[in-house]
Amino acid sequence: MEEIFQRLAEKLYHKNDSLTIDEARTWVELLWEDFEVTRAKAGHDYEGKTMTERIVTQWIDNYGPRLHEFLTENPKYKAMLEKKGPSH
Repeated sequence: MEEIFQRLAEKLYHKNDSLTIDEARTWVELLWEDFEVTRAKAGHDYEGKTMTERIVTQWIDNYGPRLHEFLTENPKYKAMLEKKGPSH
């Protein structure tokens, strides 16, 4: 998992120059977790990390350059990023 998260974080980091690599990593972890939890709550069978990686990659490709703007519209993610983010 570590390798997958690192690869996705680097992909997001290169798509969005408003994020640090640590913030990109946090975003990847949050997106990953959110997808798996939402899918489970909806009653879908677990399809493995390959499926989750594919979805998170699509989100990075589609929304990565503007992902940091999402914080202003979604307090849930803002709170989660502040909690998980690196200490300064």
